Amino acid sequence: MTTSGEFPSTTPIGSRVEAEGYVAMVCFKHGPPLLHGVELEWTVHHADDPHRPLDASHLSKALGAHAPATLVQDSPQLPLGRGSLVTVEPGGQVEISGAASASIPRLIEDTTADAAELTALLAAENLRPGDHGLDAFRPPHRILTVPRYVTMHCALTKVGPHGPRMMCSTAGLQVCLDAGEADQTALRWRALHDLGPALIALFANSRHREGADTGWASARTEATFGTYAPFTEPPPLDGDPAELWARTAMEAPVLCLRRGDNWDAPPGLTFGAWADGALGADRPTYGDLEYHLSTLFPPVRPRGYLEVRYLDTQQGDGWIAPTLVLATLLSDPAITDQALAAAAPAAGRWIPAARDGLDDKLTLQAARELVELATTHLSRTGVDQDLISTVGDRLHCIVDDTQRRRAS
Repeated sequence: MTTSGEFPSTTPIGSRVEAEGYVAMVCFKHGPPLLHGVELEWTVHHADDPHRPLDASHLSKALGAHAPATLVQDSPQLPLGRGSLVTVEPGGQVEISGAASASIPRLIEDTTADAAELTALLAAENLRPGDHGLDAFRPPHRILTVPRYVTMHCALTKVGPHGPRMMCSTAGLQVCLDAGEADQTALRWRALHDLGPALIALFANSRHREGADTGWASARTEATFGTYAPFTEPPPLDGDPAELWARTAMEAPVLCLRRGDNWDAPPGLTFGAWADGALGADRPTYGDLEYHLSTLFPPVRPRGYLEVRYLDTQQGDGWIAPTLVLATLLSDPAITDQALAAAAPAAGRWIPAARDGLDDKLTLQAARELVELATTHLSRTGVDQDLISTVGDRLHCIVDDTQRRRAS
């Protein structure tokens, strides 16, 4: 593997400054915003009893040749019919991710087909995908035993109970968008963050955990933010996004030191310190840096494109609505400016929005205005009028039901 033509993965990094420059360069790729992608993730349950623990061998049998090597060593990991690869998270959550597309209707068609194929594979073994962003029935239980997850689970367990929950019990919808031209990247970066609280609340569905009411509309967000603060929380937004993200990556602790059979990293070791020689002759390589970046879980993760990670997974085809909302609101700088203004009342209100959902007055105000703006411009996504009407009705129903309930 090589990280880029100029930086082979085995090349040692000489300093933190060198590492920061690399992160800023590769994590924000500039160009016309043309592509969109989605990644759908679900917890997996026994169809006859969602409380029963999931067994790795049972899941591997269901996935067959589509299983990833983390679950079945030497698996061919064949793609699904429309090209999506299946991956498995530590607690047995399954995820599909296909190629990004310039056509949103094609993206929806392909993803819908692959999601249906995965559901059928699970159903053949009496399994089913969960409907919520957090396992509502079972405590966290890790079924993957590869070194990455053994090490991360050990490190995050020391931080508190949210680490195992995030790793083993959460399921999210990830929407991927281009970073855009250099003069628009900061706008798109800020917009995706400022929209976050309102969209978390609008699509929150993870209130229950292990059979109990958590008191949070999105307890998945509670678990994620509580895993490794501040590195799972929103980053600073005042400044150049690439420089700020590179600095954050350097200050984040190293979770996996891929040396020998034991990948445990020295307590408190940050990547920046490692790059500056904290481990003496054992210098990190560019491959180590790429791996480190894959262990960071902020609400929006730059990966050359912008990966929105703050949404709860949705039941059935419910993922289409938030995907279209994000694509629409970032489809044109003028619309994005309007979205920033609409989102302003709830911007930064991540915890009230995740805890109280649309019952938070300012979050409801922002969500209502964003729904109005998005539904006005849904045609920009190229989807047909029937889908526009269906999504518009669904979005308005969520907001209207909340307003009626608050007024009663």
